[in-house]
Amino acid sequence: MSFFKKLKDKFTQSSDNVSEKFKDGLSKTRNNFTSKVNDLVARYRKVDEEFFEELEEILIGADVGFDTVMELIDELKLEVKRKNIQDTEGVQSVISEKLVEIYQGDRDEDSSLNIQDNELTVLLFVGVNGVGKTTTIGKMAHMFKEQGKNVVLAAGDTFRAGAIEQLEVWGERVGVPVIKQAAGSDPAAVMFDAVQSAKAKKADILICDTAGRLQNKVNLMKELEKVKRVIEREIPGAPHEVLLVLDATTGQNAMVQAKTFKEATNVSGIVLTKLDGTAKGGIVLAIRNELEIPVKFVGLGEKMDDLQPFDAEKYVYGLFSNLVDKEEE
Repeated sequence: MSFFKKLKDKFTQSSDNVSEKFKDGLSKTRNNFTSKVNDLVARYRKVDEEFFEELEEILIGADVGFDTVMELIDELKLEVKRKNIQDTEGVQSVISEKLVEIYQGDRDEDSSLNIQDNELTVLLFVGVNGVGKTTTIGKMAHMFKEQGKNVVLAAGDTFRAGAIEQLEVWGERVGVPVIKQAAGSDPAAVMFDAVQSAKAKKADILICDTAGRLQNKVNLMKELEKVKRVIEREIPGAPHEVLLVLDATTGQNAMVQAKTFKEATNVSGIVLTKLDGTAKGGIVLAIRNELEIPVKFVGLGEKMDDLQPFDAEKYVYGLFSNLVDKEEE
């Protein structure tokens, strides 16, 4: 039984609908990627250099990332030679399996959140304006509330017009308090108030919004360091996660943002939004392989419960389910 048949059987028998969310959320990427691979296989009878060159273009077009693509093509060539694969049909499953290997790798990567037992957990959100940071915070607050946790939000993006009000709307919608100050206030002062309030409320989770200006990296770095310093002074060991929110539809621009924030602060995980809105979902592979920052959550739609913990196997199933179905024909 092939790897993908096992995956499909596993998720078909599963009682939860998360696998279907991944399958539906990755439909644009899957249809774009597999249709191009199928077309390539149909046009070439032999696995030759031209075939690999076109495959390279398809992978780069899916935003898998240049370095990752080069690594993959080299490994594919070796595997084709090792297995003596002559026709293009035989290389399809090898492409899929190699992409899985690249994502999962041999690194012991933990994509779960660092939630503290019986103590206040502080999650610090960073990211540029427009990536869906506030919406993600709201959805995550909803997720924790559904788990029975006591949640507080901190409106630390005091510079962007409407940012505080936007977080307040989410707070009312989810039913959690939002700690704020006037627009233009010092974000670190907001964080101090938020920590004190969360402690007084005996909260389980404090989720902190921050400003997303990238125009001046030095200012961004200083601001984030000051915010982190205040939080750590009040709660040793906090923030327990620094989550970078990236918009999957921006492709390689998201990679540039990730590199900048990685330099500015100690990013512990990535939340990739709008994965359902892009045909270039290969960006997940590029982030994992080139930045070595775990993707911890993905946005697979606009519903409240469409923010899902990232699962490598479910991602792979969502990405290649068309090939699984073809294998069974």
